[in-house]
Amino acid sequence: MKDSIYVSKENYLKAILEAEAEGRQVIPALLAHWLEVSAPAVTMALKRLKRDGLVQVSADGIVHLTSAGRETAYRTALRHHLVERMLTEIFGMEWHEIHEEAERLEHAVSPAFEAKLKEKLGEGGACPHGNKVLPESPAERKRRGETPLSEAVEGRRYTVVSLDERDPKLLRFLRTTGIGPGQSLLVRTQNYDQTVSIELPTGNSILGRPAGEAVWLRPEKQGTGSRKQGSGTGAKDQGTGNGAP
Repeated sequence: MKDSIYVSKENYLKAILEAEAEGRQVIPALLAHWLEVSAPAVTMALKRLKRDGLVQVSADGIVHLTSAGRETAYRTALRHHLVERMLTEIFGMEWHEIHEEAERLEHAVSPAFEAKLKEKLGEGGACPHGNKVLPESPAERKRRGETPLSEAVEGRRYTVVSLDERDPKLLRFLRTTGIGPGQSLLVRTQNYDQTVSIELPTGNSILGRPAGEAVWLRPEKQGTGSRKQGSGTGAKDQGTGNGAP
């Protein structure tokens, strides 16, 4: 668990904004889980944010951003997005390495440097994990024809379009398994124990529910993708199913 002193108000505001963008109801327990802090730390932080006019908490405990809080949260999310792109596109870091670096650096980006990053990289592109500045709700993604690996159709081939980047350990696991943005994979079976068996160019793997929900796919047209390689390199047959992330 992180010491609350290292979790700034920007972290809280960004987490609230991202949760809202995903269609979630934001409650203190969710913030404690996402930010890896204690419940009392969240309570104290929300009191300060309310005092500063950045959030409101309704009678049922749901946390909402004010207009000022939303503006601060979006700028933090944008800076995180730009730093991730900078680390990959300019400095050549790999996608599974950059999230934690961006979490640290986003708070040090000045308005002048942010303007330079937008000039150099543009504001609208996807990050190296395949995500926009703000996440989208599952319903919005499904309307675009995307599906999480945990719900993919058996026997069908897909291309990985994006990864949930909130958990750096999961990103490293996916990288080791051979899954990355742009990677082609075949869904072999959706298993009774909520694992999914997949076929990759590097071999076969079994992924648990958390990994399956973090990987978003788009169906490939028949006859494409059998040789397609993503940026991941991986080991064969990761996990046995019961303990797979």
